[in-house]
Amino acid sequence: MTADFSLRNWGKNLGPHNILNGRWFTVFASILILSVSGGTYLFGLYSQHVKSSLGYDQTTLNLLSFFKDVGANVGIIAGLINEVCPPWVVLLIGSVMNFSGYIYLWLAVNGDELVKPQVWQMCLCLMIGANSQTFTNTGALVTCVKNFPESRGIVIGLLKGFVGLSGAIITQLFHAFYGNDGKSLVLLIAWLPPFVCCILLKYVRVMKVINLQENEVKIFYQLLYISLGLAGFLLMITILQNRVAFSLVEYRLSSCIVLLLLFAPIVIVIREELKLGKSKKLVFDESVPLKGTEQVKLLSRNQAKGVSWFKNVFKPPERGEDYTILQALLSIDMLILFITTIFGAGGTLTAIDNIGQIGKALGYPNMSIATFTSLVSIWGYLGRVVSGFASEILLTKYKVPRPLMLTLVLLLSCFGHILIAMGVPSFLEVALAILGFCFGAMAPLIFSIISELFGLKHYATLLNFGGAASPIGAYVFNVRLVGHFYDKEALKQMAALGLLRKPGDHLTCIGIECYRLSFLIIAAASFVGCIVSYILVLRTRKFYRGDIYKKFREQA
Repeated sequence: MTADFSLRNWGKNLGPHNILNGRWFTVFASILILSVSGGTYLFGLYSQHVKSSLGYDQTTLNLLSFFKDVGANVGIIAGLINEVCPPWVVLLIGSVMNFSGYIYLWLAVNGDELVKPQVWQMCLCLMIGANSQTFTNTGALVTCVKNFPESRGIVIGLLKGFVGLSGAIITQLFHAFYGNDGKSLVLLIAWLPPFVCCILLKYVRVMKVINLQENEVKIFYQLLYISLGLAGFLLMITILQNRVAFSLVEYRLSSCIVLLLLFAPIVIVIREELKLGKSKKLVFDESVPLKGTEQVKLLSRNQAKGVSWFKNVFKPPERGEDYTILQALLSIDMLILFITTIFGAGGTLTAIDNIGQIGKALGYPNMSIATFTSLVSIWGYLGRVVSGFASEILLTKYKVPRPLMLTLVLLLSCFGHILIAMGVPSFLEVALAILGFCFGAMAPLIFSIISELFGLKHYATLLNFGGAASPIGAYVFNVRLVGHFYDKEALKQMAALGLLRKPGDHLTCIGIECYRLSFLIIAAASFVGCIVSYILVLRTRKFYRGDIYKKFREQA
């Protein structure tokens, strides 16, 4: 009878329920959710339709872009909700916000009689739709980091890499569903991410590992190779589509291949969960297994216990220990990171948001601009995975501080801004590749640094606070700088031609003069961010020379 009971338990460990509730399936579910969550990166692709449909000038369009950036990066509310609720609640709220914001935008762009938006209403709906991305990132990414604390750089790099690819993935699916109807891209962004998220949100949960897997990093490398294959195919098909006119059937065929590569990690997930089922290495907080919803509730209660925001605010613990929220926010290290992000990420975000307008100013056709958007998405992916994996290797093997790698990325971004300012058409592709790579590389580095310096207890909130710096820089550079000089140059060109602007007309500027001065200033600001980042390198050298993952091995 005992043997029969053991056999039944062994069978349960190898069954579908065990696979679906394992931490590797949580990684797979997070990959799929994040792979369609990058609608904010496609603003450069549909912004021209917003501008022409609603008669906006460049300053107004950049104002919309700023509110989009605010929504996409200010996720403090998502972080606070994640402190007291399980991840599926965070993901569900994000799905509702995504659909609500983008469906209103789609109705406005299509000229629906029921929707007559004012500028502030468009700003609000775009901010709500974009803010859903912070809920998705918090629910999926933070959960996986807590499930794999010793591989956090790799986890963040891999998952943010799929976020980077999401722009190219959504573009392929858009062509398969709607052909070349640009306005329908907003409709796809409205319904696709919530659809995927609602199917998979129940499988994203926080778990605790008793015995660490010896081949954990090796498995992540296998997932990386699959993602590289997906990125390579997207790069190839994007370049091909720019040179050859695809039919709807061909678009759908290429999209099927994209989906096949996107679902390929399930093979690795099933294999690893079957191994874990046999060895019984994976358990939840209690030694007696609980049902899935009970496990999540238990972990959420445990995380909520002992939350003290005001205790020893100005007496923080050693770096690497769990800071309270206020201890972290009021620390010098966080201030340095915040300033660095404003100057660094704000500039690259401005360049990415203006891809469509820069391409138009330099005389590129619409198909080339769409190609630029997809290529920047792919380069962003490469930046994420390279910075995530390479920084983890350099840190664990050679004790190279992660802030030093952030400093080098900021220095590289300066050259990208200068190339745009030079205005040589053949240099634009190179500049966008550099800036896409740098923008992608910053996120895993900043998010990993926050987790290493301030601990994982309040990581969900601190992660989103760090991301809130980007839209501040984007507002200064995008709205006050780029938009101002663009409109000023456009009015100058109209005056030279003897034209007067009529009410409702959108301004169009031709030539690199529209952007040269703006991007020279942004390049100088990025260099300032580089210097500020190096101050953090000097402050944290001693900390990174030690074993920052020691306590996680001891707990396991």
